[in-house]
Amino acid sequence: MVERTEMLTVVVSVYNEEAALPLCHERLTEVLRESGRDYTLLFVNDGSRDRSAEILDCLAAEDPHVRVLHFSRNFGHEAAMIAGIDYAEGAVICMDADLQHPPQCIPAILAKLDEGFDVISMVRTANRSAGIIKNLTSSAFYGVMNALSGTRFEKNASDFFAVSARAAEVLRRDYRERVRFLRGYVQSLGFRSTALQYEAAERAAGQSKYSLAKLFRFSMNTIMSFSDLPLRLGIYAGIASGLLGLILLIYSIVMKVRCGAPAGYTTIIVVICFMFAVLFLILGIMGQYIGVLFEEVKGRPIYIVAAERGRKREADGRQNVNPQ
Repeated sequence: MVERTEMLTVVVSVYNEEAALPLCHERLTEVLRESGRDYTLLFVNDGSRDRSAEILDCLAAEDPHVRVLHFSRNFGHEAAMIAGIDYAEGAVICMDADLQHPPQCIPAILAKLDEGFDVISMVRTANRSAGIIKNLTSSAFYGVMNALSGTRFEKNASDFFAVSARAAEVLRRDYRERVRFLRGYVQSLGFRSTALQYEAAERAAGQSKYSLAKLFRFSMNTIMSFSDLPLRLGIYAGIASGLLGLILLIYSIVMKVRCGAPAGYTTIIVVICFMFAVLFLILGIMGQYIGVLFEEVKGRPIYIVAAERGRKREADGRQNVNPQ
């Protein structure tokens, strides 16, 4: 085994994963020890309501490679990953605690980092536990994002990714939005990047924390973060309405000449209903963007760390990170 000096931090987001944590720690430790690197396992407890906090504290007490951040409340999965990157050292691998992100992929990720890649996106080829609806909506989501945004996203890229030390520094310094899409930020950095494929494993325990409603809200926020195209729908709708009005004007003149009186009461009602629908759709889109702006203007912290446990290094330098 070759001893490597590069520091590696594996960030694991945790929310109500008490049943999966011991196995997650065991699998990750086995893989990381074989890598020959100096590493830290950084678990971010996102306000769990089960025994996850107690289990993590025990792991931190028993394993010198384990460090734990406890949030003051649930701030969300994205905030947990950002906190992990803020407190990390060296290269960073982000993954979930449920083991659907296979630890056995880590050696391949490290090999790509050694080749000089700054961003490694993990592309999911299959997720049998997600069901047909979630798999279809996930594929559709990336299709829509690639159509609306100037950034090209890897289809089915997940929150399982790795970044080099310099890429992590850019994320912690410059990407501080409250409404965010971290895997999108990672892919838009512009550094040398690559993608690896993996098949999502079965959950070690528990169930998915993302309902369809949460996924819809997340998708809307993501679109607002990466594209202003929906705001231009008003212009396109105005052009379409003008053309439609011109057609109706010509139609009304022709009917008056031929029949002596304008006809088309039903047509008028349909057009009015359609135009009101378009109007309210545009108002709703504007409201979404204003909501995103409001979140950013308030300037509240992305997360609040209530307690830290385990390993702290002298070289850390980020123990007093401002989570703004």
